[in-house]
Amino acid sequence: MYKATPLSAPPPGSGLKPVPGDNGLPLVGLSLDFMRNPIPLMRQRYDAYGPVSWASLFGIKMVQMVGADANEFVFLNRGNLFSNSKGWDYFIGPFFHRGIMLLDFEEHRWHRRIMQQAFSRDVLQAYLARMGPQIAEGISRWQPSANFSVLKAIKQLTLDLATDVFMGEELGPEADAINQAFIDTVRAGTSLIRYPLPGTRWARGLRGRKVLEKFFRERVAAKRRSQGSDLFSVLCRAETEDGERFSDDDVVNHMIFLMMAAHDTSTITLSTMFYYLARYPEWQQRVRAQSEALGSEPLEYDQLGTLSDAMLVMKEALRLCAPVPSVPRRTVRDCEFQGYFIPEGTMVNVSPYFTHFMQEYWPDPFRFDPERFSEARREDKVHPYAWVPFGGGAHKCIGLHFAELQVKAILHQVVQSFEWQVPPGYEMPVDTTSLPVPADGLPVTLTALN
Repeated sequence: MYKATPLSAPPPGSGLKPVPGDNGLPLVGLSLDFMRNPIPLMRQRYDAYGPVSWASLFGIKMVQMVGADANEFVFLNRGNLFSNSKGWDYFIGPFFHRGIMLLDFEEHRWHRRIMQQAFSRDVLQAYLARMGPQIAEGISRWQPSANFSVLKAIKQLTLDLATDVFMGEELGPEADAINQAFIDTVRAGTSLIRYPLPGTRWARGLRGRKVLEKFFRERVAAKRRSQGSDLFSVLCRAETEDGERFSDDDVVNHMIFLMMAAHDTSTITLSTMFYYLARYPEWQQRVRAQSEALGSEPLEYDQLGTLSDAMLVMKEALRLCAPVPSVPRRTVRDCEFQGYFIPEGTMVNVSPYFTHFMQEYWPDPFRFDPERFSEARREDKVHPYAWVPFGGGAHKCIGLHFAELQVKAILHQVVQSFEWQVPPGYEMPVDTTSLPVPADGLPVTLTALN
């Protein structure tokens, strides 16, 4: 540990404690450890400082608020103490400008009310019906191999699904450029150099944003005239009871964010599931048996609830690898948490990724154990904010039901077409420098069934 110093003196007579912490290394602070070894670092600091501490991260002083109580306090945001926009903007604002996650308070509620129409039950049913043939076509191109890259295959499949379901079209020659633009915008958020110097993540992210803006803006006028069932068309038509609609800028901003969220987070979840199903073939067979029992390949909406083992595996995968590992906010007024004084304008962070590995909530937290989510055990019930892969409160992920639907629909077809395994003793390395993905692409031995 480094020399501890308080963040800011509390008001005289308040009885509050200053937030303890330290700067870490000169210039970079604790940024490198935070990106590369987040769990050991957070454990060390939680044991040393408790649930609230500050550190120098990505060029600023940031307060880490750790644990389920902290998650609840920040996500519920009673009294509007925290700004989403002023938290996320520092990291991804230039790349995902005014996406739904980057809006605050009444403006966020207004946008969410309109956007919710794109995730209603009827629309989700239409999305699922549209996905079935696309999944079948996508996995028909998978070639059995002793070195099959799961990450590459899943990312391509989820991007293809997102462009079809969300946009109502297939990507042509621009597919690689669009995919790279999404990768670059996501990775730019954790750039240590936050200036567009040539060759930096920041510069690549800004370039990727321009590519995406041009791509979507060229299509808005046609989508406004369309009666299609894709999300792009639905957003163009959606309106409040008073007839208010999204502007062209709103539609473009939301599409860039939703397309990223829809395929990146599903890619991470599915990759994690593939890894553990390869390491634990008994679970792979359990999932396969439930899908085979349905007697159909494209999954139907009323069959979603029957895939209970796939749901258990999905929940455990989301625990072991939360797709959004950290959630920043900025205080808009002075506040207090568990006796600590946090002044106005402070950047704070809660970490679903670390919470999911805290032995304070999860017995044997590093062990893959989907049954911990079974009705007989429900370890996630230890605290309503111990398992938070989708966040919580007013900003809880608007697409969480879409995510479940997409993951189940893909897995349902894959397990009936293939089986896969990894060598004994293999452990998937996770690249946590941005969103957590398999650092080696997750190579598996893929074998066709039948």
